[in-house]
Amino acid sequence: MTMLWRVRASLPDRPGGLAALAQQCAERGVDIRGLQIFPGVEAVTDEVVMETPDGWSEHEVALLVESSGWTHLAAQQVSAAALTDQPTRYVQAARTILARPTSFPEVVAQLFDAESEPRDGDHGPVQDGMEMTVGDVQVQVRRTAPFTDIERARGAAMADLVSDVLQRTKESAAIGSSTGGRRLGGGAVPSYVVEGDTVSAIVDGVVVGLATVQAPLEDDPDVRPVTLRVDPAWQRRGFGTRLLIDSSRLAHMLGAAEIVLRTRADNQAVLPMVMAAGMRGRIRMAQDTLTVRVPVRDLKPLGR
Repeated sequence: MTMLWRVRASLPDRPGGLAALAQQCAERGVDIRGLQIFPGVEAVTDEVVMETPDGWSEHEVALLVESSGWTHLAAQQVSAAALTDQPTRYVQAARTILARPTSFPEVVAQLFDAESEPRDGDHGPVQDGMEMTVGDVQVQVRRTAPFTDIERARGAAMADLVSDVLQRTKESAAIGSSTGGRRLGGGAVPSYVVEGDTVSAIVDGVVVGLATVQAPLEDDPDVRPVTLRVDPAWQRRGFGTRLLIDSSRLAHMLGAAEIVLRTRADNQAVLPMVMAAGMRGRIRMAQDTLTVRVPVRDLKPLGR
């Protein structure tokens, strides 16, 4: 039995470094099955897929790397999928994003083997973050291993691809920036009613969508969570975008400088909703949750 490990290590860019690592692997019965090189100005970072004897731990992998003169950055046990050709992975990711641009946060996290962001109070290893801008929305992924300049450039290129696709399909995506006064099937005109800390979307006297501005966070009184839902039968008609805009302005009136929304990581409506609202949001993936933070301090008060 053997084990596969994806290992990241760095070394000043000088001849013989990779040979030293290969020699140590040969002496320990470790087979290098895959290699990806990220050159830098003064140092080089290598991502190596190693096949080790059964029972090896991350500590043993780190010792192997460091005995070769390299600096160990990270190691994780992986499956045979780690042997997939890297250019192939990027092509597959691009095809997925072109077919479904709103899957960008999920796809890019998988593409860069990003680890889930620690939950509040989790004092795990320090993580490096990479931010990519899609329209005016910032998408952030995090992992323990530092991101290289090459990976950041690839992430930016992927974000540009999504921005272009969403811009071209904006009119046909049924996510218009406002539905105020627009008639729906049957001649109904949606209305938006503000009462207390809630904004309701109403059609023919029935509430079909609701956004609620909650109490400020205990550890950050300038931030207010917002819950937002639209009945399934009324989704993809711009209700979520309008509710997001109005609830953000309402939160500003209530003294918030920023709002935060949390939803499932596979919720594909979040990215286009924030973009359609014309807001500068920040999206982060944390395990199975997407967190969206939107500054509201510069918004006009509701009703103006």
